[in-house]
Amino acid sequence: MEQRINFQEKGQKALKAMYGLGGYLAKSQVERGLLNLIYLRVSQINGCAFCIDMHSKDLRFEGETEQRLYLLNAWREAPFYSERERAALAYAEAVTVLKDREVSDEVFNAVNGQFTDEEIIDLTLAITTINSYNRFNIAFRTEAGSYEPGQFAVH
Repeated sequence: MEQRINFQEKGQKALKAMYGLGGYLAKSQVERGLLNLIYLRVSQINGCAFCIDMHSKDLRFEGETEQRLYLLNAWREAPFYSERERAALAYAEAVTVLKDREVSDEVFNAVNGQFTDEEIIDLTLAITTINSYNRFNIAFRTEAGSYEPGQFAVH
């Protein structure tokens, strides 16, 4: 598959705006490792090879276990995720897929039981931001595989 547009090169103005969101999220009270799990899970749902490669490498670099990475797409059945992580992952999936154009009360109540209102706002921003990155990379066919951990200072 041939890359259509190198938006990392030609989209610097657009990326500058997106990096602002990343800078904000880097200062969030939500743990960086959890944000990266969300980025990886949403990228799996969307089928964004570039982002799956990127976030799996970042998670490994930050000390995440191989077992948790391999089982992330089956997190409901795997015993390796905390209740806080489970609530965030369910919320990330619900906001990404928007089944019946809503996030169910059950999913929202679970995330609300684990996170403050401000953290839920930051989770929602993180989810919508990675969905945007996924769409850029999928639309422009950004090639996966060349990312090195820490390559993008804020994302």
